[in-house]
Amino acid sequence: MFTRRKKALSAGGIAALVVASVLTATAGSPAQADDLVTHHEFQVNCNVHHRGPNDPIVFPNMPGASHDHSFVGNPTTNAATTLNSLVAAGPGATTCQNPDDLSAYWWPTMFRNNDPVPQTWRQTIYYKSGILRYQDVRPFPPGLRYVVGSPTATLDEFRTAPGAVEGFECGDISKSWDIPAYCTPGTQVNVRYQAPSCWDGVNLDSPDHKSHMKYPVNEACPSSHPVAVPMLEFKISFEASGDMAGTRFASGRGYTWHYDFFNAWDPPTLAALVSHCINGGLQCNGKGFDLYKPNRGQVLGDNYRLPGRPTVPTL
Repeated sequence: MFTRRKKALSAGGIAALVVASVLTATAGSPAQADDLVTHHEFQVNCNVHHRGPNDPIVFPNMPGASHDHSFVGNPTTNAATTLNSLVAAGPGATTCQNPDDLSAYWWPTMFRNNDPVPQTWRQTIYYKSGILRYQDVRPFPPGLRYVVGSPTATLDEFRTAPGAVEGFECGDISKSWDIPAYCTPGTQVNVRYQAPSCWDGVNLDSPDHKSHMKYPVNEACPSSHPVAVPMLEFKISFEASGDMAGTRFASGRGYTWHYDFFNAWDPPTLAALVSHCINGGLQCNGKGFDLYKPNRGQVLGDNYRLPGRPTVPTL
């Protein structure tokens, strides 16, 4: 389906990129934040490209073994997805605005009775600092992957989880720990959930797909997981109209909400966004531009690519 290709990475090549992505930000010169720092983030906006009962992190090479998920980002994502397969799709093979974000993102499909709830607009994923010293955040290493939340969580586990930010919201309802029973017709129901942002610095995955990552403690990374990486905050929205009875996720009730992330960003592009926006204390859009601080510049071109790179249309 896709003719754009990039040379597949060998195991040694992947390892080299892991080191290079961290060192790029370490050796770089992040933009200096001014005295008023209210944010340290940039956002990614992506369309859903398909649904399917696959999960290449939890059930690798086992097509149909998972509950139904909705996928955004790299459309080649399937049960057999690897870093090599994501990168091989080539620039532009993504439903995200940034052609060089070849990552895969997915979450359980929302159903109303037995019908999928429409998600026809771009979904927002924030890349933020999860620690007080936002200047120390480093890019994700290529191939890092993890699961946030749990399909077996109880309402109380979801409510008290360190990643539960706002829970569900619609209309005047906020911080609901289950899908609201009623939403004003014509509105959307949103769910927000933050990911852990401290990496052990060694493992790209772990047997439970979580242990290589930890949440900060007292706004700092623990010694067991010393590398601060971007804190993802999914803000995912679904069509909502009146009575929400019969609305559920493929995994169950609202509090079973969870999501998966498989990093396949172009390392220089991700490093530039992290340095300029997160380390620089800005509230950036997908181009690395802070509307409220226009004097600080824009890190990517209007084509969402690093300066000098040609325009590549996304899907």
